[in-house]
Amino acid sequence: MSIKAAPLHQKFVTPNLWILLFFMGSGAVFAYFRFFHGFGSVTNLNPAYPFGVWIAFDVACGVALAAGGFTTAAIVEIFGRDKYHALVRPAILTAFIGYFLVGLAVFFDLGKYYNIWHALVYWNGTSVLFEVAWCVMLYLSVLAIENLPNVVEQFKGNVRLPGPLAALNGLADWLLHRLDWFCNKTMAFFVIAGVVLSFGHQSSLGTMMLIAPYKLHELWYTPLSPLLFLTSAVSVGIPMVVFEGTLAAKFFGRKPETELLSGIAKYIPLFLGTYLLLRVGDLAYRGVLASAFDGSLQGNAFLLEFALFAVPYFLLKRRKIRRNPTTLFLCSLSVILAVVLNRFNVFLIGMDMGPEWSYFPSVGEWAVTFAFVAFGVLLYKIAVNYLPILEKEH
Repeated sequence: MSIKAAPLHQKFVTPNLWILLFFMGSGAVFAYFRFFHGFGSVTNLNPAYPFGVWIAFDVACGVALAAGGFTTAAIVEIFGRDKYHALVRPAILTAFIGYFLVGLAVFFDLGKYYNIWHALVYWNGTSVLFEVAWCVMLYLSVLAIENLPNVVEQFKGNVRLPGPLAALNGLADWLLHRLDWFCNKTMAFFVIAGVVLSFGHQSSLGTMMLIAPYKLHELWYTPLSPLLFLTSAVSVGIPMVVFEGTLAAKFFGRKPETELLSGIAKYIPLFLGTYLLLRVGDLAYRGVLASAFDGSLQGNAFLLEFALFAVPYFLLKRRKIRRNPTTLFLCSLSVILAVVLNRFNVFLIGMDMGPEWSYFPSVGEWAVTFAFVAFGVLLYKIAVNYLPILEKEH
């Protein structure tokens, strides 16, 4: 692999594109009813279950699964592991798309969506959600700045606006040169800011669940919830880089970056081991470990979640497993599914709102969720096709 990234410039209209558009179109139909006919016309939400799949997956999981950006940036830019530099741009791009979709999902999930801007003006320093909102907004802005070099590199000195807009070519090129100077002078600050902001809101999502001591199951209600949310997000950062890199190589017809991915994957057991030690220690200290074996839905969900974390921890300690693209991908997928299940357990499965209430996501909720995922994949496809994100192959 060369050290320079380049746009793929592959054929854009493919069968995969039509599949993405189908899911996006289906979600758009239900989005219309959500905004013009209310939640009741689309969702199965009720007064006891305001946190549906849109919060559990689109927000809670979305924030965690976008952790590959700050994790990779920290490993490469802060701790100096420059040999993994080729993984930074795809990771930062994926994180930006993930956080953008999280913001879009919050817009969908707010009852009064037109008041989403209130956190900017009406400050409440005692609210955990206030801190989450500000950290997410600031980190999304940081991610946008961290992606600016991709745009500058592609178009600086190569601005060719069509028709009457050609008169702005000089101004546009001047702005790109100024942005290039700005990025060169300040990028280290934004990398550090991104890591700090991520630590803030990743943990605060766990802090938010401390308000429900009588509703959240004892397997997940713990004072260590902020730390567990943070360490689980860090644990899934590199698996997301492996997942995205493997699928990008598959769908764009590129050679797998086995050496790079297997190399950075050696950090996964370190992060997973820290999380698992905290998790088991917390359960043992609080004396609730036996609840995992009581045969209940919550107990079984916990055992599955724990197994999805633990199995890749032991497997990825072996270099042979890490150097096999298939087993590395499957282990990374296991960690991703573990974090997704953990967030579902905390926000839905582990919640007991009373015997008279129940909730299961509607078709409309799933359709909008799949539309978010499809839109994210489309944005990634556009970016790597027209911007220098992926490293050029020999």
